[in-house]
Amino acid sequence: MAAETNQEVLGFQAEVTQLLDIMIHSIYSNKEIFLRELISNASDAIDRLRFAMLADPALVENDPDFKIRVNYDKDQRTITISDNGIGMSRAEVIEHIGTIAKSGTREFLQSLTGDQQKDARLIGQFGVGFYSAFVVADKVTLNTRRAGAAEQGVRWESEGKGQYTLETIDKPARGTEIILHLREGEDEFLEGYRLRSIIRKYSDHISIPIYMPAEGKDASGEEAVNRASALWTRSKSEVSEEEYKEFYKYISHDFDEPLAYLHSRMEGTHEYTMLLYIPKHAPFDLWSMERQKGIKLYVRRVYILEDTERLMPRYLRFIRGVIDSSDLPLNISRELLQQNRMIDSIRSNAVKKVLGLLTDMAAQEKEKYETFWQTFGRVLKEGITEDASNRETLAPLLRFATTRTGNEEQSVSLDDYIARMKQGQDKIYYITAESYAAAKASPLLEVFNKKDIEVLLLYEPVDTLLVTELQNYKDIALQSVAKGTIDLSQLEDEKEKEERQEKTNELQDLLNRLKDTLNEQVREVRITTRLTTSPACLVVDENDIDPTLQRLLKASGHAAPTAKPILEINAEHPLINKMKDEQDGQKFTDLALVLFDQSMLSRGEQLEDPIRFVNRLNTLLMQL
Repeated sequence: MAAETNQEVLGFQAEVTQLLDIMIHSIYSNKEIFLRELISNASDAIDRLRFAMLADPALVENDPDFKIRVNYDKDQRTITISDNGIGMSRAEVIEHIGTIAKSGTREFLQSLTGDQQKDARLIGQFGVGFYSAFVVADKVTLNTRRAGAAEQGVRWESEGKGQYTLETIDKPARGTEIILHLREGEDEFLEGYRLRSIIRKYSDHISIPIYMPAEGKDASGEEAVNRASALWTRSKSEVSEEEYKEFYKYISHDFDEPLAYLHSRMEGTHEYTMLLYIPKHAPFDLWSMERQKGIKLYVRRVYILEDTERLMPRYLRFIRGVIDSSDLPLNISRELLQQNRMIDSIRSNAVKKVLGLLTDMAAQEKEKYETFWQTFGRVLKEGITEDASNRETLAPLLRFATTRTGNEEQSVSLDDYIARMKQGQDKIYYITAESYAAAKASPLLEVFNKKDIEVLLLYEPVDTLLVTELQNYKDIALQSVAKGTIDLSQLEDEKEKEERQEKTNELQDLLNRLKDTLNEQVREVRITTRLTTSPACLVVDENDIDPTLQRLLKASGHAAPTAKPILEINAEHPLINKMKDEQDGQKFTDLALVLFDQSMLSRGEQLEDPIRFVNRLNTLLMQL
């Protein structure tokens, strides 16, 4: 290290080294994207400076005309992208370039698949567009100076091979300059018309003017290449479909087009514009609790912050876009957002607009809505528990697998279910389980399958919370097949009712013996209305916690209330009839305990003493 120049060589963070290796081997199938990513970063730097100047006007440094410049040098084989934005200090360069200072780094790297299109999408979503420079360059030089600092800046340089150099330099102008030394074979990007076409294709909507050297016979100086007007401020009739799609790619760093979008201007007491998008694919960190970005807040076209949490509820955290207010104060901060009623009004209206878009999609574009549900259905379900005010709007948007779909496809709405209800059926039946297979194979469904009564199969963790909140739909109660008594008498004829009552009377002594034997394990023993082929099952009282929810709470380390289950026996099963006549007390006890343990296993529970169960079962088998 040379002290006089304050130059040092540093190594990349391990994750960055991995990422650079991916970039150098051309993960981007569409290489021209590098220019979009670097221009996007330059635009963000200018937005951040605009916001910082609200508190410290001196940061403008007698250079109030914000601009981005793109130049190229055929002889040196370089492309230079520069801005007069906020710039970076030496420490910030190390933090933002030398490391990936974001949560979810490991999950991100594990998400990479080797599929160029999918991986490129992930790279963009992770917000590391700067590294895309190494797709076309074998060396990158970055000169930067933080606004408000002395005229001493920092130079960062790397060939993307595990280390980089930092050097103190003189830099009179604030902002950042990135010089790309192109690889062999990338000469197409040394043509002015090529760079112009890329800028107009991907960055025309950026509100910052992008300048290039003027071209033409008598051209001199430089000229703006993009339109440089904030797209969301234009009327919908002035914006083409292609422009909407490209703007989405710009703000989301996604490589695919959005699934749907809405552009709305609110006028009246409060004036604001929203341009919101539903992505086609889920971001890799959709399930990260730390993620709060997605919606950019502007005040009169001045970027303020990016915060999904205050501008959109968590169950709509996949939404991307821009909200621009004419009424909020320019000095609004994240803390003030927590107490601002206007923000609450904007958020409420934005949610209604998004749910309205989804409602229209579900009604008019069923295939598109199916794509949405497969991607974001689990997230949208959270809204039933989080957003009571919009529960009636959310409920028709839910989709489920059922005993009639034949597979895990969640395609049945509650309205579909109601339309197919049997005559006399007065409840919407459902079962919860840890997996689709467990739900589908549950013995609790036997009588429903026999009578062709459709049952919702709920096997995602969020489902147990969903049905706790959504207790009825259109005045029809939701009923768990694993809770309380199942009364299907309205679907039975008089003969079936009489036969069931006779069996109950006939087996009353057996019920009493089982209750006495299993007194420590069960609250009650009764004749089942659920089973047709299994000998017994365990259910809980109507007011007890759902067994699946109880297991999930325990698995996550939370205390879960416990209550003895209810054992229901199948009066028609040969084993039950055998037990009725069993006089050997020990054998009866063994049979009762095996019956209980089997019922525990069939509902997904773990036995406290599996060895004892196996030994008891072997004893009974040897008596055959």
